[in-house]
Amino acid sequence: MEITVLDPRTGDEVSKIPITDPSSCAQAVARARAAAPGWARTPAAERAAALTKAAAAVRAAAEELAELNERETGKLRDDALGGVDAGAGTLVQYAELGPLHRGRSLHGSWSATDLMVPEPRGVVAVLTPWNDPVAVAANLLGAALVTGNTVVHKPSERCPATGRRFAELLAGQLPDGVLEILDGDGSVGAHLASAADVDVVAHVGSSATGRSIARVCAERGAKTVLENGGNDALIVDAGVDPRWAAEQAALGAFANAGQICVSVERVFVVESLAEAFLDELASEARAWDDRIGPLVDGRQRDVVQAQVADAVANGARVLAGGAPRPGPGAFYPPTVLADCTPEMLVFREETFGPVAPVRVVPDFDSAVREAADDRYGLAATVLTADMAHAQEAWRALPVGTVKINDVFGGAPGGASQPRRASGNGFGFGPELLDEMTEMKVVHIAPPGS
Repeated sequence: MEITVLDPRTGDEVSKIPITDPSSCAQAVARARAAAPGWARTPAAERAAALTKAAAAVRAAAEELAELNERETGKLRDDALGGVDAGAGTLVQYAELGPLHRGRSLHGSWSATDLMVPEPRGVVAVLTPWNDPVAVAANLLGAALVTGNTVVHKPSERCPATGRRFAELLAGQLPDGVLEILDGDGSVGAHLASAADVDVVAHVGSSATGRSIARVCAERGAKTVLENGGNDALIVDAGVDPRWAAEQAALGAFANAGQICVSVERVFVVESLAEAFLDELASEARAWDDRIGPLVDGRQRDVVQAQVADAVANGARVLAGGAPRPGPGAFYPPTVLADCTPEMLVFREETFGPVAPVRVVPDFDSAVREAADDRYGLAATVLTADMAHAQEAWRALPVGTVKINDVFGGAPGGASQPRRASGNGFGFGPELLDEMTEMKVVHIAPPGS
């Protein structure tokens, strides 16, 4: 069996990639298991040096990686180059953090020594998505490798060439078996999740896949690190500039054609600002029309259109966009929907496309209450000039990240834990080093004590 990848701009075939068979999957896991003791014993500084060299190799191949990404996913070239740069920077960050990752000493008796020492967990299966294939993979691979784990990596079947080439650049700086690369679809990921010699499964992708991985790993006692779907809310409070609010909403909903894990998926606007905000947002959508590329493929375009059609059938008004562009490719225009209700698919499910569904609410408290009533828990944004409202919102919203007045803001090195259907565990930042290790308590006492 094989995977056929089509250019989402033209529909032309890009490549055919064979799906790794179960026997070859098992062999890759076995090689990673065999390499694990030696890599764990490699000094942390040497592991870090390998990541630093890998980062340089990634930067040298930036144009190649960006072109592959553009052809496979439709990502704009500048965005693709930005993802490569971010990925290389992440590898350097973990190269710097890895040797500093430390345990603790405990205060016991005078004659004894008590330690808490972090150790690598063993073999980590890393399953990464297509929407930012270099940056996301660099995060999980970098943290796993620098802490002394070996890795079996399966990139998304929607960008297999991009994912494989990036991983090859890392593997070229590592001993044999430390980083194994597999091509394939969900069947390969399922094999890795159930493999007895895989100690950790780190997955970024859909909630349905994440739930399946969690069930399988729970049965055999393996650890999971999951960042899955989100249904992120944007709350627009009274008293803010409607044009600025619309710019923030458009950025959150339309950047990368809405295909970002923390894209804005639901917009709640207070009634007193609603008319001006909707006018500005519709204008922003039209301005964004030539700023975005296609969706990743026709299948994703069909999902977006089905959700928009459901909303319109149930009373939503289309203020901009609302239907696929004619001609080849998987293009979908920036779309604004008014009069949305919580029962509509665009409000209940992650759309992962350039759609801003808007619900008008009577006041800020109603917006917070409705935004919190959701099965996902990835992130949310609040636009407000009232600091009391800001304080109340970040306390009340049950998500891993709350951004006040900045839809894509955040300090370097930040980390968060997705909640509920959005996953579990720290998926980035220094805390990811803790996820990739387990603590061993050591008590050393003299003989006869």
